Amino acid sequence: MVFPIGGCVVQLALPKIECTEFRENYGKFVAEPVEKGFGVILGNSLRRVLLSSLRGAAVASVLIDGVTQEFSTIPNMKEDVTEFLMNIRDIRIRCLSDSEDGGKMTLNLKGKVDVHASDISNGGAPNFEIVNPDLYLATLDSDAKLDVELNIKVGKGYQTASTGDNVGIIVTSGGTSKEISLDAVYSPVRRANYAVESGGPGQGAGKERLVLEIWTDGTIDPVQAIGESAALLVEQFGCFTGLARTIAEKEEADAWQKSIPSDVYNMPLEKLNLSTHTYNSLRRGGITTTGQLLEKGLEGLMSLGGFGVKSKEEVDVALKELGVELTSAPLEKDKKKKGHAKDADPEGDNE
Repeated sequence: MVFPIGGCVVQLALPKIECTEFRENYGKFVAEPVEKGFGVILGNSLRRVLLSSLRGAAVASVLIDGVTQEFSTIPNMKEDVTEFLMNIRDIRIRCLSDSEDGGKMTLNLKGKVDVHASDISNGGAPNFEIVNPDLYLATLDSDAKLDVELNIKVGKGYQTASTGDNVGIIVTSGGTSKEISLDAVYSPVRRANYAVESGGPGQGAGKERLVLEIWTDGTIDPVQAIGESAALLVEQFGCFTGLARTIAEKEEADAWQKSIPSDVYNMPLEKLNLSTHTYNSLRRGGITTTGQLLEKGLEGLMSLGGFGVKSKEEVDVALKELGVELTSAPLEKDKKKKGHAKDADPEGDNE
C-alpha cells in the first residue's frame, strides 16, 4: 500500500493473515510480513479492542420470588442465593440481532430436579440465545418451587452491579421480592494474547511476524471476533485519513470569505435589484443574502426550482457590479460531494 506524505511516498507491505490453529472457542492467527514496529502497534490495538469493545449480552439483574436480598436462602434449594447468582453469572448469551434492546428470560420449576440453563425460557427475549444450556445452576428437592426473572442487557466489556442501571438491590412492585443486580460480563472474548517475532527467511530485513491468540466464550468464534475488532479500528482511524484535506478546504473557504467585503457578503438579496421571478426563486431556496448566494455556487443555484439560464445571467450581472463572481465560491465543494444537483432548466425563467 502506498501513502503520499508531505510530497514523499511511503510504501508499506500488507501482511498476509493465516489461521494456524482453530478449535472450539480458540483461534491462533499469524500475520506476516509485518513492517518493523507495526507488530506491537497492530497486536496491542487489536488486543485492547478485543477485550474491551466488542458487543455482547449478559444477565444484568434477577428477580427471585420470595427473595429480598442476596445473602439469604431459598426454601428447599441446595444452593443459597449467593451460590445461585454466581452460577447464573456464568450463563453465556448470544445476540441474534443488532438491536441494543434487552429482554426478559424466566425460570419456573418445582419439585425435585437439577436446574440447568436449558430450563430457562427466552420467550420474552427472542433476540437472545443461551449457548451453554448444560450449565448447572441449582438442585431442588420435592417441595421446592423456584420462580426467577432474568433481565438481559446488551453492552460492552465488564460492568459491576454498582455502575449499572440498577444500583444494588432495587425494590420492585411485587413487594415480597427485590431485584438483585449482578456484575455483568458482556465481552465475548475471554483472553487475547499477542507476540511479535522476527520475520521468517526470505521476507527481507526489518520484517516482523505477529502471532495473535484469542479465546472466546462461545457466543462468537475467534474469526468473527478479530474481524469485528479490526473493523472498529478501521472506523476509528478513518477519521484521520481526510484530516489534511478537511483542513485545506476549511482554510480555502475561510480565505474566500475574507476576500469579500463584509458589507457585500451580508448585503440583503433585495439590494441586488433582481427580477421578481429570480428573487422569489432564491428566497424559496433559503437564500437571503449575497453571501448565501455565493456559498450556494452555480450548481446549487441551478438546482433551485424556477432558476434557469436567464436567472443565472441576471445574478452574474448583479454580482459583477459588486466586484465578485459566482464561480469563485469554494464553499460549494463540500456541498457537491453530498449529491448531484438537478439538471438546469433553460426555460425555468419563462414568466
